[in-house]
Amino acid sequence: MIMYNVTINVDESIHEEWLRWMKEVHIPDVMATGMFTENRICRIEAFEQGGISFAIQYIAPDREHYDRYQEEFAPKLQKEHTARYQGKFAAFRTTLEVIHQVRQ
Repeated sequence: MIMYNVTINVDESIHEEWLRWMKEVHIPDVMATGMFTENRICRIEAFEQGGISFAIQYIAPDREHYDRYQEEFAPKLQKEHTARYQGKFAAFRTTLEVIHQVRQ
């Protein structure tokens, strides 16, 4: 499995509207690509000197699904996000290979 993690700091003045849009529009659009099996939104618990930080995580079953997402879908979806929130966020993206998972 591949975890695609987007860490994002959002301007405090828009964070509630941003979070609503992420839950109702953006994340459903990402999941509709069929490239991910799970997602979660986590608020990062840290002292922040500006904005509110989140980690948005998506699970792809394998590297091929993740790569296909990046090639076919990510540019359009990221462009929509940037157009909507230009200058009100900072983001960086990482991938993690899940090598062990315990389900209880």
